[in-house]
Amino acid sequence: LERASHSIDGIDVILVSDYGKGVVSRGLIEGLQALAGGRQIPIAVDPKIGNFSCYKGVDILTPNNDEASSYCRFVIEGDKSLINAGHMLLDELLCGAVLITRGKNGMSLFEKGGSVTHIPAVAKEVYDVTGAGDTVIATLTLGIAAGLDLPSSAIMANFAGGIVVGKVGTSTVSPNELKAAILNYGAKGN
Repeated sequence: LERASHSIDGIDVILVSDYGKGVVSRGLIEGLQALAGGRQIPIAVDPKIGNFSCYKGVDILTPNNDEASSYCRFVIEGDKSLINAGHMLLDELLCGAVLITRGKNGMSLFEKGGSVTHIPAVAKEVYDVTGAGDTVIATLTLGIAAGLDLPSSAIMANFAGGIVVGKVGTSTVSPNELKAAILNYGAKGN
C-alpha cells in the first residue's frame, strides 16, 4: 500500500490478480480503494476461490465460470444460472461490473444497473489455457486505461484471450496479433 501510495498519481487503473498466496486481503483491497476513491481510479480484480469476501466494492471482478460457481454455491450450466450468478456477484459484492469468463462459451459482462453483454468465444483452436485469465484482465484494464468503455474493453480482452489459448505454455499477445485478430474477425462479416 505504501508503494501504491507513491505511484497513485500516475495510475489510470489498478489491477489486482489474486493467486491465493495470502497477499491479497480485505485490508489490501480497502487500502487500495481508499487510495483510488478520491481520484476515480477503477480497481479490477482477477479473483481466487475462497477470497471473494476480500473484493467487496471493487469496480470490476473477472471470475471464470468455476470461480463464479464456487462463490454462488451452484453450478453455472445454462443461461438462467449464468444470469443468476452474475447478478448475485454484483449484488452481494457491490461490484460495479462482473465479467464471467466461460471458456468455449465466451464471456458475459454484467454491469451495475442491469446491462448484460454476452461475448462469443473467438478462439479457433485451444492448445493451452495457461495464463488466459491473466491475459483477459490485463487487456481489459488496458482498454479501460486507454479510454474504451467497459463492453469494448471486454470484447478486446476476449480477442486477446482467444489468441493466447491458441499457443502452448504461458504466452503473450502482441499488439499486431490483437489488431490482426480483430480485423480478421470483422473481415469475415462478424
